[in-house]
Amino acid sequence: MTKHPISSFRSSDTARKATSIDYLPALFLVASLFFLPIGSESDTLNSLAIVFVSIVLEAIPFMMIGSLVGGFIEAFVSRERLASILPRKGWFTVCIAAGAGIVFPVCECAVVPVVRRLIGKGLPFSAAIAYLLGGPIVNPIVAASTALAYAFDWRIVILRLCLGYGIAVLIAMLMGKFFASAEAIKDNSRVLDKNASACGCHDHPLEQTCNTGYATSHHFPIISKQDNVSLMCDCGCSQTTAASWAEKSTSAVNHAMDDFLAVGHYLIIGAFIAALAQTYIDRSSFLDLSEIPFLSVILMMALAILLNLCSEADAFIAASFQGLLSVPAQMAFMLTGPMFDLKLLLMYQNIFKRRTIFVLSSLILAVVLMVSVGLELLNGVFM
Repeated sequence: MTKHPISSFRSSDTARKATSIDYLPALFLVASLFFLPIGSESDTLNSLAIVFVSIVLEAIPFMMIGSLVGGFIEAFVSRERLASILPRKGWFTVCIAAGAGIVFPVCECAVVPVVRRLIGKGLPFSAAIAYLLGGPIVNPIVAASTALAYAFDWRIVILRLCLGYGIAVLIAMLMGKFFASAEAIKDNSRVLDKNASACGCHDHPLEQTCNTGYATSHHFPIISKQDNVSLMCDCGCSQTTAASWAEKSTSAVNHAMDDFLAVGHYLIIGAFIAALAQTYIDRSSFLDLSEIPFLSVILMMALAILLNLCSEADAFIAASFQGLLSVPAQMAFMLTGPMFDLKLLLMYQNIFKRRTIFVLSSLILAVVLMVSVGLELLNGVFM
């Protein structure tokens, strides 16, 4: 078979270049850090800047770590190997999948494309749901960021991880009862050909090339194992039959950069809202609100849905409400966001049918609400 030069398989020469809008959050952060307090005699404005910058600077390292971990998993761990770790049947599969984030830590921004590929490789539907919901919460990076955000109050860390795990297992079991895979999941051939990816990269129709040695996608010519060439997608992610460590590392960094740029602005928006709340809203208003269990919990759940924060950074936003809202209300924020928010609602449409999304979303909101209100009703246990 005729060998093809690498350039014939590239849809772009480099990774996806960031547009000017990608840098707006960074410019906003720099302006806040260096210029906002300067020349201002307003104590309120100075307090706003200090609170905002402190939240962002605390959260950014964990977002960077999470992005790098997700990038290296994408580049170095094949979906087949990840799927082979899990047993194929029964409730035990669900229980293991819900805690798989301990070994393969990803945030909700990176877990969707992984789950999509795992489903394509035959992972049971209920196990896929368990990893989709549990992976972004039950992982060491989230545990570390939560511990730092709450000044190493391990009660909060353990409570968040245990509740996240339990909710993921429960919802996965229920979804497995309600739906068969064929009823819940979109046609795999269409799902795996989708170009949209949570990290901003393009999915790789050539993945089968790396596993079988033959490219079956209509986007590229047929390639044999003997060709031993590197195939580059739009995002610069290398799909090779004999990829070197350097190529995989470059691919991992490209994924990490895309992940970080794709979700970083959500952190900045969330931090700014939290800073506004701390600076301008009278604490007595929050205290009055916290006396109504349902209302405070629902408020924080709605905030989590709207802010679209990364699970590796959302604890810093939740912790900023300490003294304003109860711990169960803060916990509702940290449980809702990694499982369901506006960006996830859009991303789920690449995997699941509309009825599946509706049932899954309803279950997430109902279970988190019941758990959080239940914690509120345990008078003073966590306060």
